[in-house]
Amino acid sequence: MRMYDLIIKKRNGGVLSRDEINFMIQSYTKGAIPDYQMSAMMMAIYFQGMNEEETLNLTMAMANSGEMLDLSAVKGIKVDKHSTGGVGDKTSLALTPMVAACGIPVAKMSGRGLGHTGGTIDKLESFKGFSTGITNEQFIRQVNTIGIAIMGQTAELAPADKKLYALRDVTGTVDNMSLIASSIMSKKLAAGADAIVLDVKTGSGAFMKKLEDSFALAKEMVRIGNGAGRNTRAVVSDMDQPLGFAVGNALEVVEAIDTLKGKGPEDFTNLCLELGAQMLLCGGVASDEQQAKAMLKKVIEDGSALTKLAEFVTAQGGDPAAVYDTSLLPKANFVEEISAPKAGYISKITCDEIGICSLILGGGRETKESEIDLSVGFVLKKKAGDFVKEGECLALMHGNDKDKMEVAKERFLKAYTFSKAPVEKQSLIKGIIS
Repeated sequence: MRMYDLIIKKRNGGVLSRDEINFMIQSYTKGAIPDYQMSAMMMAIYFQGMNEEETLNLTMAMANSGEMLDLSAVKGIKVDKHSTGGVGDKTSLALTPMVAACGIPVAKMSGRGLGHTGGTIDKLESFKGFSTGITNEQFIRQVNTIGIAIMGQTAELAPADKKLYALRDVTGTVDNMSLIASSIMSKKLAAGADAIVLDVKTGSGAFMKKLEDSFALAKEMVRIGNGAGRNTRAVVSDMDQPLGFAVGNALEVVEAIDTLKGKGPEDFTNLCLELGAQMLLCGGVASDEQQAKAMLKKVIEDGSALTKLAEFVTAQGGDPAAVYDTSLLPKANFVEEISAPKAGYISKITCDEIGICSLILGGGRETKESEIDLSVGFVLKKKAGDFVKEGECLALMHGNDKDKMEVAKERFLKAYTFSKAPVEKQSLIKGIIS
């Protein structure tokens, strides 16, 4: 088998077999196929596309390119959750303790952030001493003991995806549905869960800006997951403005804790309930969505979800005191009010710009080596559809560098658009694919 022949086949619109895809991925991962040939293949796929069978075979080849985490020693049905990412997306921080408190084992791999927001691991490190550097054995033991564990993604997990994504990023071949879906799902399948619930974001702060593209991606990933024998569902949710009110690592942790106390923002709470309901249905502990949501509300009301978060933080070396007293979390030296420049209804918030403002303050990474300032960010006071008076507070900016705060403030204000006429508030949940 020669890579040259496979490139010509795909360039001419042919369908690659499973054996051909396996050969290509295995050889590229080992370094036997050079970047220039794989670049040619990615461009051929970009223009010719892949059918459903090819996409599934590509995903499985990438998942099998490295370590496949064996979670068979974890009791019960393991349900994983993945978000395509957005601004203020702290969902895992509140959702995983809620689901674990309902009896679904949560064995999750998460990553660090690169770009305008921190990742789940960065946010968890707001708890002093918290560490995701645990072995597979510790990971499994902890899930069986307290029902929840989160560890960092290992380099051995789907190494083909890491190589391919870096190549696609510099060759203009990122925006292909099969390649995007296989990249995400190869890591999810390698992480070993029995079922997968996907939170696919749509809007200005999301990877997929258009609603139809978000649904197409969601359907593609659900097809892949189910084709691989994993019960897979997707929720398409709005990211045309930040999720909740908090943007920034420790600030988002505070908001997640408030949500577990029953005092969280309505949109964030509703998303946690929707995703949690799908996870409970996949895990077989609820018969319908209404029962699942009732179970999730109960673990918030009786405090068991908050207790589960404290147990989880303790088990991974963190200080649980901050779960009950959020003033112990990292705090910025300066808090400045950002006022509305005019009166009117907020018609639009350019969501990704808010994320970039947090990055300017130090809340995200420009490069993998960048140090994140966990204390900085924004707490929004007004969102799309709200009316504001001139001079009224739009947000509180938390920062440690006055010069950076001035730059961030100027850019923050440009992200808001005002209207004299009332603006209809958009729905958070756009659809569910199962």
